[in-house]
Amino acid sequence: MNVTRKDIFKSLVLLSIPTVIEHIMSTLMQYVDTAMVGRLGEEATAAVSTTTTVNWLVSTIPFAISTGTLALIARANGEGDEERMRRYAGLNALLSLVIGSIVMVSCLLLSPHIPVWMGAEEQVQGPASSYFFIVSLSLVFRTFGYVFGSAIRAVKDTRTPMRINLCANVLNVILNYLLIYRMALHVNGAAIATAVSYSLAGIAMLFAARQKNALRFTTRDLRPDMSSLKQYTEISLPALGTGVASCLGYVFFASMVSHMGTTVFAAHSIAVTAEELFYIPGYGFRTATSSLIGNAVGEKDARKLKITEHLSIAITLLMMFVSGVALFVLSSFLMRIFTPVEAVQTLGSGMLRMIAFTEPFFGLMIVLEGIFYGKGKTRGVFFVETGSMWLVRILFTFLGTTFWGFTLREVWYCMIADNVCKALLLLVVYLRDRR
Repeated sequence: MNVTRKDIFKSLVLLSIPTVIEHIMSTLMQYVDTAMVGRLGEEATAAVSTTTTVNWLVSTIPFAISTGTLALIARANGEGDEERMRRYAGLNALLSLVIGSIVMVSCLLLSPHIPVWMGAEEQVQGPASSYFFIVSLSLVFRTFGYVFGSAIRAVKDTRTPMRINLCANVLNVILNYLLIYRMALHVNGAAIATAVSYSLAGIAMLFAARQKNALRFTTRDLRPDMSSLKQYTEISLPALGTGVASCLGYVFFASMVSHMGTTVFAAHSIAVTAEELFYIPGYGFRTATSSLIGNAVGEKDARKLKITEHLSIAITLLMMFVSGVALFVLSSFLMRIFTPVEAVQTLGSGMLRMIAFTEPFFGLMIVLEGIFYGKGKTRGVFFVETGSMWLVRILFTFLGTTFWGFTLREVWYCMIADNVCKALLLLVVYLRDRR
């Protein structure tokens, strides 16, 4: 039976709502988490934030595995091949355990050195090292959470991961209060709260996946399957490269802005944080898109695939247009929430109003990523995103801040140019791919 455009639209909306809620609530909880640590003083905030970008970098590894998970299980689900889905789920468990353990041990061994490499002040290095060590203890479970969360979403269940992650975020805030303030563990208390929340979420995600017959793997499914492993590698390695290149780019970009002065860097950092809430719905919708695209590929239904692509692009563009209008209108209000300093408010709100006009381009980039990831075609995304990040954003920001006397406005033009360039290049790749 041919599905209608209305059916696909309904599926996209129903699948995306839980992931959008999940992303928004997770971000809001991070704001609360940051504020609770911030009450301990500047050194505590510095101890936590020193290793933040390293944690982002580490998280690209489980994310890369989860990208392969979603694409392959969604495709097998579309084909109705439960045996292959269980085989993929078994490989998920094996990869999560082995790679998660390797990454965890590496981080634990490097934890004394990372704050030094990140340029932390001497009095911050000890607490920062301790924080990173404790948080890294949860890396195996964090990997299970990423990977099996994607496995569950691949079979068109986005509510279960939403519930698990929301509970984990609420638990993190409660444990923060108890461990930081009541038990006076300070920065270590925040680290323990984060590690426990990650660990329980990962365990819950594994058990939730095993409640689904198609994902209930046995010990036989834990044996390495070279054919499946090759498929994972072909999808996950470019996704890992994209994550690493982008994360390093963000670090380098922020470091260049930090040399422009305290007020400028504060305005930049707060504006970036404020904007995040407005593009998160696009990332939530991307997950639903990837799941339905993977299913359509597995079903070998060209018509359904085409309609899903068109609807996903149209809905995302409309959603990000509305988001851009809201960001423009609320720019001054948002900056006042995060800082009382008028100079920072004025500068930051100007940047937000400027970037608000380009939110649809950012949305186009996000949804096209979702389409490619759903098809398991991650190589093109890697070349486009890495090339644009380093040849547009980083190169021109470096030249501008080093030789051309760029202000923050010109730096943000480079950031906008990067986003627009990524969107247009991915659109070109998408149109060529459909020929």
